[in-house]
Amino acid sequence: MNDYQLYIDGEFCEASDSGRFDTTNPATGEVWATAPAATEADVDRAVRAAHRAMTTGEWASMTATMRGRLLYRLADLVAENAHWLGEVETTDSGKLAAETRAQSAYVADYYRYYAGLADKIQGDTLPIDKPDLHVFTTRDPIGVVAAIVPWNAEMFLTATKVGPALAAGNAVVIKASEIAPAPLLEFARVLDQVGFPPGVVNLLTGFGEPCGRALTSHPMVSKVAFTGGVDTARQIVASTAHNLAPVSLELGGKSPILVFDDADLDGAVNGAVAGNFGASGQSCVAGSRVLVQVGIHDRFIAELVRRSEAIRIGDPLADDSQMGPLATRAQRDRIEAVVAESIAQGAVLHTGGSRPEGLDAGWYYRPTVLGCPNQEVTCTRVELFGPVMSVVSFETEADAVAMANDTEFGLAAGIFSSDASRVHRVARSVRAGIVWVNTYRAISPIAPFGGFGNSGSGREAGVDAIGEFTRTKTVWINTSEQPMANPFTIR
Repeated sequence: MNDYQLYIDGEFCEASDSGRFDTTNPATGEVWATAPAATEADVDRAVRAAHRAMTTGEWASMTATMRGRLLYRLADLVAENAHWLGEVETTDSGKLAAETRAQSAYVADYYRYYAGLADKIQGDTLPIDKPDLHVFTTRDPIGVVAAIVPWNAEMFLTATKVGPALAAGNAVVIKASEIAPAPLLEFARVLDQVGFPPGVVNLLTGFGEPCGRALTSHPMVSKVAFTGGVDTARQIVASTAHNLAPVSLELGGKSPILVFDDADLDGAVNGAVAGNFGASGQSCVAGSRVLVQVGIHDRFIAELVRRSEAIRIGDPLADDSQMGPLATRAQRDRIEAVVAESIAQGAVLHTGGSRPEGLDAGWYYRPTVLGCPNQEVTCTRVELFGPVMSVVSFETEADAVAMANDTEFGLAAGIFSSDASRVHRVARSVRAGIVWVNTYRAISPIAPFGGFGNSGSGREAGVDAIGEFTRTKTVWINTSEQPMANPFTIR
């Protein structure tokens, strides 16, 4: 049993009331670790430590280059510990170790990217339209950042917030999800070795009430960066009415994959499998609406079913497993209910739709393909966060675009076609923050990430993310030898 601690002001500590909660291994259904349940007092202590670090502490007087060096050190330590961090994430969330290990290693590149950007954040000199005035801008740290991270890609989604926030000179309070918090608690041990001044990075675990509410409404929090669901996002936006902190939101999706009849069939099927069954479908960019042109629809379904039934489901720590369990029992129960409802509404179950035989312990669910008569079927409308693919046919390119945009979400989209002109037309017309063409689920620290509509606002990764964690300051300097003239007019 692993009994973790909070990380506040450079120290590991218990919650102020000694409260704890269990975390369960989804592959076995057994409790394997406990985490502290942070109180309002713990939140206040962490936020005040972060505020102190960036206003009066050593961090406040560091040059940008010095901050970058610490981020390079963090990158090196993440890379050194990637295998272990990945295995902890697998044990706590059920994601495949093959993916979590690789993703943890790749996360080091995100910290390196922002380490390199740290001393390249700059303002402008403005060619102002008035004489005797020198005017320039700077990009200043926004303040204490509350970074709220979900359970499904913890190391990655922490890096996309903490990397640019620290590069810009902010201090951060990270709140891990109460579902599978262990990877970030292990990450705190890595942070402790970097050499950041106390309070620069703090890590809390706990529940939305009181921990999440107290953090997002705290008067010393100047920015909230959140990844998660729409309902929680609305609560966070309401909380920030108390401190008027700007919020960046990376939310869910019901992303379409558009497969045209001139697409390479093998590549398109692989894209659909990657977009739906990779990470057991527990991805905000899951391409869970697969729109297939009628000319290849039947061949596509046949090949999709064949490959789906060949997926090896099992222990996520085993090297030969291709899909592990869902993260929670409640998640599996909800998926089972929606699949049953969708079949009652006219969806055709092509494969899956049940728990795999021989895996009675844990929260496993088979890769599921549903053929849907239209997009009114429940499974085509709601984000399931599991290995369920809804396939709908379309006639024309215009139909495909209209169907793709018929959603409240707008995070990602996939296009499979060999027609370059069509690809450009459709990519321009689909309302999504990320469009993949003849591929799916590709990421990079260089490329911004975010959505439209109920998929959120703001951008993570890329240079764009720096703007989320800085404020523009404009400085006006009078260069005239004459004193300021009439005080009752605007210059």
